[in-house]
Amino acid sequence: MAKAMTKSQVISVLAEKSDLSKKQIKVVLEAMLAVAYKEAKNGFTLPGLGKLVLMNRKARMGRNPATGATIKIPAKKVLKFRVAKAAKDAVLK
Repeated sequence: MAKAMTKSQVISVLAEKSDLSKKQIKVVLEAMLAVAYKEAKNGFTLPGLGKLVLMNRKARMGRNPATGATIKIPAKKVLKFRVAKAAKDAVLK
């Protein structure tokens, strides 16, 4: 299985495919990430790729694997990424 692309590799590929420099691509990428982090609580969508969604996970009972004792796991908020149908179709063909 191939390794995932690094941030610098992504920047290089985007710079080659556009008329922008690597510095400009890096600024755009970092700005997009800043907006995504700030807006994640409201739901942030990247069209064609997917969206970040804030979910509430309920409290539940769990088990300590070392001792076997039951423990109460508290409710918490988690951030999930839902992949868009177009991305699934493109990758899973």
